[in-house]
Amino acid sequence: MDKQSKLVKLFTGEQIMISRLKQELETAGINPLIQDGFKQGIAAGFGGGVPSAIDIFVSESDLPQALEILEAITEE
Repeated sequence: MDKQSKLVKLFTGEQIMISRLKQELETAGINPLIQDGFKQGIAAGFGGGVPSAIDIFVSESDLPQALEILEAITEE
């Protein structure tokens, strides 16, 4: 991911879908960023976030290709 690129949220969902999407994005050469507020809250010593609300972000420049991948996965 280019350090100058802006990150944009691609999708919010459950662990299984996020894992599948992450794998497909990486196969296409896109390096996503995963943000799991629930696990971060537990690690910090307090409960925070929703277990099924994990965010996946991609570089703004990768967004068009990432959206195509997301669409292909959700159509299956």
